[in-house]
Order: sequence, then C-alpha cells, then structure tokens
Amino acid sequence: MDHSELAREHIEEAHHRREPGARGVAMLVAVLAAALAVAEIGAKSTQNAYLTHHVQAADYWGFYQTRNLRAGLLDATAELMASLPNAADPQVQRRIEAARAEAARLRDDPQAGDGAKQIEAMARAEERRREVAFRKYHSFEATVGALEIAIVLASVSVVIRVRWLTYGAGAIGGLAVLFGLATAAGLL
Repeated sequence: MDHSELAREHIEEAHHRREPGARGVAMLVAVLAAALAVAEIGAKSTQNAYLTHHVQAADYWGFYQTRNLRAGLLDATAELMASLPNAADPQVQRRIEAARAEAARLRDDPQAGDGAKQIEAMARAEERRREVAFRKYHSFEATVGALEIAIVLASVSVVIRVRWLTYGAGAIGGLAVLFGLATAAGLL
C-alpha cells in the first residue's frame, strides 16, 4: 500500500469517525445560538422597560417636589396674611382659607389623584417596576453570558476533539436556557 492510499484511508476513517460528532456539535451550537438571540431580545426589552420606569419615576418625583413646594409657598402665604394688621378682615380671612385649602389639596387630592400623596405612591410603584426590570435585565445578561460560554466550549470541542467539552457546553447551555425561561416567566 502506497502512501497516498494510506493517507486517503486515514482521511476517510477520520472523516467517518468525526462527522457524526461534528454534526451533533453543530446542532448544539445552532440551538445555543438561537437561545442566545432570544435571551438578547429579552435583555434589550427589559433594559428598555428599566429605562422607561426610571424616567417615569423621576418625572413623578419632580412633580411631587413641585406640589410640595407650591403647598409650602401657599402655607407661608397664609401665615404671612394671618400676621397682617388687617388679618381679621373677612376678605383676608377668605384668602387665608383659600391658600390653606389649596395647600391641603396639593398635598392630598384623592378625587383628582394628583396630590403629592398620590404622586408619591405612583413614583414608588414606578420604582418597584424599575427594580423588577433591573433584576430581570441582569438575569438575562447572565443567561447571555452563559450561552456565549457554552457556544465557545462547543466550538472548541470540535477543534481539539475533547468530548467532555461538548457535554459541558450542553450542560451550561441547558442551565442557561432554564435560567432564561425562569427569568422570562418572572420566577427570578
């Protein structure tokens, strides 16, 4: 048997020996890449939700501060009018009461829902939503990182022909997918 026939025989043998494993790893990488794409979509979506809730909470807190500042100014105005020499005048008394009533309404207006008390509740609710989105975002980012590691391990396993790397890649990828699903379902 000459060298070319021997080489051809070894190449065919190696080809038949490696091909099923390489196909399996290629399928594993394809599945992991698809899961990675979905996890990245989840991460971007929750990042957008985080930013939306962050901005909304900041807006509510600004509105809350404005309400409190206006109420404080009205209280000071009422106190100033009450200290005037003509404070007993019925017209001044009506203005004092109107200022105090408006200050109280700015602090708490359950009917309109835009008193400082109600705005504070809305701001805190947005902060809670923001924190949930923040945790989900980081969970998706961990999922993305684990899937990237699994893809690298699977790819390396083909090049250096180490089967346990393939199994490790599959295990890491499987756990990452489960973690991502739990995150998407709101279990984490």
